[in-house]
This record gives sequence, C-alpha cells and structure tokens, in this order.
Amino acid sequence: MITPVRRVTVACVLSATLAALAGCGTDQAPRPARPAPSAPSAVPSRPPTLAPGPAGLTPVFENGPRTHGRTVALTFDADMTAGQGRRAAAGERFDNPRLIAALRALKVPATVFITGRWAEQYPAQARSIGRDPLFEVANHSYSHYAFTDDCYGLPTVPEDAMRADVERAYAAFREAGVPDPMPYFRFPGGCHDRRALRALTPAGVTAVQWDVVSGDAFATDADAVARQVLEGVRPGSVVVMHCTTSAAPTTERAVRTIVPELRRRGFRFVKVSELIGAAGDRR
Repeated sequence: MITPVRRVTVACVLSATLAALAGCGTDQAPRPARPAPSAPSAVPSRPPTLAPGPAGLTPVFENGPRTHGRTVALTFDADMTAGQGRRAAAGERFDNPRLIAALRALKVPATVFITGRWAEQYPAQARSIGRDPLFEVANHSYSHYAFTDDCYGLPTVPEDAMRADVERAYAAFREAGVPDPMPYFRFPGGCHDRRALRALTPAGVTAVQWDVVSGDAFATDADAVARQVLEGVRPGSVVVMHCTTSAAPTTERAVRTIVPELRRRGFRFVKVSELIGAAGDRR
C-alpha cells in the first residue's frame, strides 16, 4: 500500500474528525530543535525493523501478514503539541491514565506512540509505560506538527528539521527515563510523502501507519467506536486509537468492549514489533 508519492491514507475516511484532532493547539511554532545527540543511541536500533523502501527511503508499515495467525495490534497516539503547555497547565488532560489502567487490567499488549511534548508534560506516566513489559513506546514526533504541507491544517516541520524533530522526541523520552523506546515513527495525522520519507531515512526508523481507523477522536459514543474497530479488524491489523482524555474521551470504554470480543473471536493482541517481525520474516 506504500507509494513514493503523497497519498491520502485510510484516515481520510474520518478526515473531518482527524482534522479537528490534528489542529489542536497550533498557537505556537515548534521550539528550535536541540542539536542531535552525537551518541549512536540518539535513535534506537532495536530490531525488528523493515528494510529500507524503494530508493532507500524510510520503510512504511501498515499491517502484518494476513496469514500469520489471528493477531492484532492496538496502537495509541499520545498527542500533544509544543503549543499546548498552557492548556495542560490549566487542567486540560492530554493523558489518559484510566485507559492505561484498563489495558493493564485486561492484560493487553499495546504500542503507544508518544510525542516528545507529551513525555515532557507527563514524564512519570511516560516512564511507567516504557518500563512496563506489556507496552512499547514509539515516536510520534516532538511537536506533532505535519511532515507534509497539506495535513489537516497543521503547521509544518521544515524538511531540514524533520530528522531533528524525531530525534528531539527520543531525547525527551530519555530525559523522562523511558528505557529502550522502539525505532518506530508515526507521522502526525498519518501524512507523509516521498520528501518526508527521504528526510527520515538517516534516522533509521520504520514509519508505522494503520489499516483500521477507530474513530475515537472526539467521539461521544463508545459503542460506535467499538463497532467500527470490530468491523474493520482482520488478521495482522494495526488499529489506531488515542491516549488523550480531552480529545478521545470514550477510548477506555470502547477498549473494554473491543478486547473481550476480539478474544472471543480468537484474536491475540500483540505489539507492533511482533507484526513487523512477522512481516520481515516473510520478505
């Protein structure tokens, strides 16, 4: 499903909703990126990752093999832009501890894509998620600003600052005490093009998209979110959801419906790393 030209992902099904979510907190430009760390650990090299794509571009992963068992990966985007600190200080919740508690109670492995700004705002939560073997932490950029020019109204990261924005998020994870974040990156809004893939190639990450949109962004009906996920999941699916109470208030309740039903259908929950490993084994 990956092409070298700009394309609209499956998220276009709910573009209006995603646009509202993506456009939150665009009142402040990203702070200047810190110099990239010189140590080789600036971006982790933990396998598994996919081999580079055509012309050596950053590889993009959307789902695992359809014939590799009934596995499904729930992924959660912890969104927060560089300009939302004041809103968080005023009490707006960009975290969702009840969701994380539900995943733990249900014993569901999951991959959480965290922005660097979220890790700075909630370092104890980022550290707790990162140290829990049930979860893996991946990169959702530092600023949650767009890597293309036409991404749901988000301000854009200049091409020459894209790699630095990703590396700055990894630096924020280290400062928060997150051990071994994964070498996976999710583009804000899912928006990417050949230019962005080329800019991130030296970072050594695999870009992770999805094939099932949950529709949890600003949803008020948890049952509708659950239905959308249950109708869309196939073996090897990657489901995109959110870990942001103010922007996705029904996610925890939806998860409590989704998990037992998929287990009843014979699905096994895995982290993205397992799906990528299975995909790599078959290439």
